[in-house]
Amino acid sequence: MAIDVETFFLDPNSQGTLQAQVQEMVAEGILSGRFRQGEKLPSSRKLAEHLGISRITVTLAYTELLANDYLTSRGRSGYFVSDNAPVPTDFAPARVTEDKIDWSRAIGRRFSGGDTPQKPLDWARYKYPFIYGQTDPKLFDHANWRLCALRALGQKDYASLTADQYDQDDPRLVEFIARNTLPRRGIIARPQEILITLGAQNALWLTAQVLLTQRRVAAIEDPCYYALRDILTQSRCHVEPVAVDADGIPPALVPLATDVIFTTPSHQCPTAATMPLGRRQELLRRAREIDALIVEDDYEFEMSFLGAPSPALKSLDDEGRVIYVGSFSKSVFPGMRLGYLVGSESFIREARALRSNVLRHPPGHVQRTAAYFLSLGHYDAQIRKTRNAFAERRRVMRMAIEDYGLEIVGLGVHGGSSFWMRAPEGTDTVELTARLSERGVLIEPGQPFFGGDKQPGNYYRLAYSSIPANRIRDGVRLIAEALNR
Repeated sequence: MAIDVETFFLDPNSQGTLQAQVQEMVAEGILSGRFRQGEKLPSSRKLAEHLGISRITVTLAYTELLANDYLTSRGRSGYFVSDNAPVPTDFAPARVTEDKIDWSRAIGRRFSGGDTPQKPLDWARYKYPFIYGQTDPKLFDHANWRLCALRALGQKDYASLTADQYDQDDPRLVEFIARNTLPRRGIIARPQEILITLGAQNALWLTAQVLLTQRRVAAIEDPCYYALRDILTQSRCHVEPVAVDADGIPPALVPLATDVIFTTPSHQCPTAATMPLGRRQELLRRAREIDALIVEDDYEFEMSFLGAPSPALKSLDDEGRVIYVGSFSKSVFPGMRLGYLVGSESFIREARALRSNVLRHPPGHVQRTAAYFLSLGHYDAQIRKTRNAFAERRRVMRMAIEDYGLEIVGLGVHGGSSFWMRAPEGTDTVELTARLSERGVLIEPGQPFFGGDKQPGNYYRLAYSSIPANRIRDGVRLIAEALNR
């Protein structure tokens, strides 16, 4: 007797092709022990009718499971669960035990409890997602990324896919960064001065671990990227916040005892301020005077659609004093987790050794896929498309903000993907965020970006990277109504 067809159903939230979903459904039934060796599967015709899909789809799924020895075919009798199919483990679940470890004493160092806020993973279901750093699927070139991924899976790239490269990176990706990406920022670097990282955040962590000790001082912008503050706190160095102004970090306010200065000159995080050329030169002079290094996080330079970006600090540096952090996660998609470090060979050598001890190297297949996506021109095409979309969204959002009387206190001179906003004095934007989410509006409260005990509670960030232009005005109206109440 065949397994009842009613036990099969397609999950509407499942990903992948229908064939893959049928395969997964049957395999899961076998692995869980619901379908046992020798039991007969419903005929392809019956199952197809029950699921409302093509019979050939079910047949192809059964054929694939047959090839993997999950199923076996018996003449004209149909498909059966194979005698060689995996058998679920046959043992009783372990009894619930009482944890008697005093973890408050056992944990030597704590990494939780930092300022990093938790953004909703289901942000895409909100109608008005003014959320920063997420991918708009309409702007991502999925078709060409998929083609590049398939190419990277080919026999020609077998070594880059499967080999352990120890502490090395994909030479194709490094070459593209050296010959194409960095020269656009005025930077000339050799391959041994470049290190691939798992995004900009990983690059900042590696840099902090290599450069800072408990006796050294790091100067950071205030407000700044909250994850950077957590990274520096975990490194146990002394952290000196320096209040930013409309042009970024004021060099004269950087303390004399500073060893490393962390800055985001192209698009200050989160105010979006752009550091003018004169101040960049002034910051380099200040670093020279106090013998400090500079870590330049250039996380969003590609989004300069209002004019040509200013020269990178690294391009103005003739002493090897600047360490440059770049990222493809913002411009391609955040889940890609690819960034890079550029610095003097002595620094990169140590960062490479540390990375090798922690994770060896970023996955070879991801690196090779990215190399193809970049070198074949798909990346530049996507950047042009994204810039055009962002320019229109920025125009619509700025007009709506002005019409509804909201206050902008920071906007990038050359573009970017967000506005830094200020609510009326006394407003709690954490509470405002919670109330707006109930109406389908996502904003980002500004409090986590500030250091110290007296964090202002009336700042917030509005991003236009993830919201369609035709929804922006209504979303801004809802924000204004919530503030007026």
